[in-house]
Amino acid sequence: MLKGQGEAAVVTALGAMSGTSLDGVDAAVVQTDGQVIHGFGATAYRGYSEDEQAVLTQALGQWSGAEAEAAAAVIEAAHAEVLSGFENVDLVGFHGQTLAHEPRGRGTCQVGDGQALAEALGVPVVWDFRSADVELGGEGAPLAPFFHFACAKWFGATEPVVFLNLGGVGNITWVDPRKAAPEDEGALLAFDTGPANAPLNDMLRARRDLAFDEGGKVAAQGTVATGALELFLQEAYFSRMPPKSLDRNDFPEMMDLVRELSDEDAAATMTAMCAAAVAQGMGHCPEAPGRVLVTGGGRHNPVLMEMLRVSLDCPVVPVEEVGLDGDMLEAQAFAYLAVRVARGLPTSCPSTTGVMALVGGGTVSEPEG
Repeated sequence: MLKGQGEAAVVTALGAMSGTSLDGVDAAVVQTDGQVIHGFGATAYRGYSEDEQAVLTQALGQWSGAEAEAAAAVIEAAHAEVLSGFENVDLVGFHGQTLAHEPRGRGTCQVGDGQALAEALGVPVVWDFRSADVELGGEGAPLAPFFHFACAKWFGATEPVVFLNLGGVGNITWVDPRKAAPEDEGALLAFDTGPANAPLNDMLRARRDLAFDEGGKVAAQGTVATGALELFLQEAYFSRMPPKSLDRNDFPEMMDLVRELSDEDAAATMTAMCAAAVAQGMGHCPEAPGRVLVTGGGRHNPVLMEMLRVSLDCPVVPVEEVGLDGDMLEAQAFAYLAVRVARGLPTSCPSTTGVMALVGGGTVSEPEG
């Protein structure tokens, strides 16, 4: 599966991530044995065209059918294009594109055929990371926490730390690096905090034809509608105990709450909703972290970052402060997880997804011949 390499051999793995913000494909190399991070390699980004984004947006919420098939074709072509630019790779971790996520109902749906990608690239591809977790009673998300644990070890953390990912949806991983392994009791707690960039992006695209609030410029000109914010925080999701996860479109009422507001006030209020959801979530941490390390697109929004600094009781900084790449962390995570899957190591546990037992999700597809 890994070209005859021994169990402890370091593997050059290439991971790819296409997130719920639908901006493009991140790709990144990690050298790892599936436990320790030995190094980070090259990275690349391939943005989606407007036409491709339209196809993907149309397929959101679909489980099958023509729209889902069209989205899969876009995903496979875009990934083959960007991943073919890497050389000397032993293994690929391919997340695909999440179209629907309903762990308590129909399950989870990521489109993109790993076998087709293995044929195109000529290397083994690990994919379908989430299904096994959901089948065993887990949320199927978030899946990066085992990688976050390895990252905390890599940069030498000595006290609990939180990784806060602000993509389309927000999620946190509380890590205790004093533990020996991510599956150890008390090593990790992870869950989705609430909506992050996706609803704000959707609102700005509909009102101003903007892809996102670059530099927080729109929100900076507005005033937070406290009434709308308070109504938002009454959502039942926030009182649920973790682990818990969300679909990109699980909070449609956000649009209703800001419908009568100006563009600027709506942007300020939706940004405040993201920060407030994080603040609510931080209350679940078993122990106060020494700092919050922010990854994902949200860390580029100074308005959001300042709201987080005001509402949290510890330093809030981009992950770059510890030498990590906040634009590539999720792609790197799936490179790391691919090696764990190939070696039969767990990728999630009860404290990260609520799964009933340790599980190593993922399917390995070998290129023919």
